[in-house]
Formats: sequence, structure tokens, C-alpha cells
Amino acid sequence: MSGRALVAGATGISGGNVAQRLLMDGWEVAGLCRRPEGMDERIAPVVADLLDPDAVAAAIRGTAPTHVFFTTWSRQATEADNCDVNGRMLQNLLDAVSAEGTVRHVALVTGLKHYLGPFEAYAKVQPDTPFSEEQERLPFENFYYVQEDILFAAADRDGFTWSVHRPHTLIGWALGNAMNMGVTLAVYAAICRETGRTFRYPGSQQQWEAVTDVTDARLLADHLVWAATTPAAENQPLNIVNGDVFRWRRLWPRLAAALGVEAAPFDGEPAPLEQQMADAAEVWPEIVRRHGLRDFPVDTLASWWHTDADLGRTIETFTDMGRSRRLGFAGVQDTETSFTDLFAQLRAARIVP
Repeated sequence: MSGRALVAGATGISGGNVAQRLLMDGWEVAGLCRRPEGMDERIAPVVADLLDPDAVAAAIRGTAPTHVFFTTWSRQATEADNCDVNGRMLQNLLDAVSAEGTVRHVALVTGLKHYLGPFEAYAKVQPDTPFSEEQERLPFENFYYVQEDILFAAADRDGFTWSVHRPHTLIGWALGNAMNMGVTLAVYAAICRETGRTFRYPGSQQQWEAVTDVTDARLLADHLVWAATTPAAENQPLNIVNGDVFRWRRLWPRLAAALGVEAAPFDGEPAPLEQQMADAAEVWPEIVRRHGLRDFPVDTLASWWHTDADLGRTIETFTDMGRSRRLGFAGVQDTETSFTDLFAQLRAARIVP
């Protein structure tokens, strides 16, 4: 099954990967973003700021999408602001496509903060793992909940089906993404190697020892397309992770070897990347020059703050995939390969040495 897809956030880690998957399957793909530079030329650019309802309506007019994939968000200073801004972004798009009268399915990408709480209320309620879609919402403001309610109301109004996808930390190709651990670790390792610094695990003792999981962005893309084209998955919130679990104390030295650095022994104390890499903006241009890399600012590539947030957790975080399995999704991905595939792609594209 194929159709006309509109991907909101087509230059990001989720949107970029689902756009590529859709193209492989023969879909027509339009990509909504503010800056289409570098977007695959097979994707029809739809340029608009999602916070401007008139601009979104004008840009969408005549696109007639059958399926909408909403994969973007805007980080704000408070969760109240997140709820307002990210809610309006989704509402503006759903109102615009409503006028087309062609939409059959809308897929919304959120994440595990559905179960953990937003950053300012993170883990104030002890998480119940493995996370299951049946768990009730937490008693805190959360823009994921706001977006879900907007989606449900629009589905009732316009008669389309929906799916909500809850990945864990995404590993995959994207440049300029605010939540990209794989690229961040590759840049961190390159700086360590070039400056003689040690490749230290930056997070907490609890996360070093705990069972956890991640989501390959390619697997998320498979999951999005499957849910959008599978009647059994209609109108369901769905977790999506690789399907294996790991401990950082085992994976960290393997990633170090793949990145050509030696992992320092973990001493039990956090060493946040935001502190370790405080001079990265000064160091990185020389590494770019020395190795003939593509000239991206280091802060475009690395999201120190988000990797610190992921690895600095003091709680257990892993996910139940039972609902998707029961509905027929069989996709799995080896986590170590998620990272090593990305590292190879970054080297081939001359992003890291």
C-alpha cells in the first residue's frame, strides 16, 4: 500500500528516516519544514512555520495528502510553553490538512517522556518498567498529552485513523537534530582522539548499571509505515524500541572500539559532556580543517545537553513491545549495529574523521 505522504519535520532524525522509507516503497512524499536545504530532491518541499496558521494553510493547499507523519517538536523553556507551542504546531497542521479532505491516517511521534514526565518533572513518580501503553498518564503537564488530545479531537472531527509512536532515545542519521546521541558520541570521540583526552562515560552510576534500550530511527520508520497501513494498528498508542536490551557498562567499551578510542574506566561519578566539551566550538574547526571534513559547527552536530540527560538518569528505563508484536509488527534491530552503522555513515559523509 502506498499513497501521498506529508512528513512534518522531514529534515529531522524521525522525519528524514520515514521519508526515505516511504520513497523506497513508492510513495509520493512532501516534506514540511522551515528550511529545506539538503532535503532529498525526490521530496516535494512544503515550506512553512508551523506556528503560523495562515502560512501552513497556504503551503498545504493542493497537496492532498492521504497520510500525515508528524515528527517534529520545538523545545521551550518550560513545559507550559512546550504544551502551548507544540500543541499549536500540531493543531495548525491538522486544521490545514482538514481543508484538503483527503487524509486517511495521521501518525504522531512522541516518546518515553510519556511515562517519565517532562524534563522539569522528570521521574518525580517512580517509573514502572517495562513501560506499557496501558499505563495511565502522569499527573504533570506534558506536551505529549496535549498533542494526543489534539490528535484525537481532529480524528473525531475529520474521520481519519491515527497512531501514536513512543520511541526511546533515537539512534540514526540526522544533522542539526536536538536529540541525537549517536552523532554526539561520534563527535565526542573524535575530539577525545584528536586532543588526547580520555573517552569517559559521562552519565550516572545507576544508568551505567541499569538495563535499558534505544530506538533505531530506521526501525521507527518501519513502524510508522506499518501502523499507517495496517488496519489492526489503527487508533493505537504504540511503543517502539529495538527489541533488545543492554547495559552501558557492556556497550560503552564496544562503542569506544568502534570509534577508535579507548574507554576510560568508569569511576562512578558523572562527567557531563556539557562540561567536558565546553571548548568544543574552539577545538572542532581545527579537526575539520585537519581531516578535510564538511564544515558544520559542532553545536549543529552534537547535542551535549540531551545526551547528558539520557545518560545521567538515576532510574531504570526500558520498554515493552508486546502490543506491536501482538498486532503483527515483527521488526527488530541489534543496538550495537545501530551505533556502528551510523558511525560508518558519518565517516563516509565526512562528518567525523
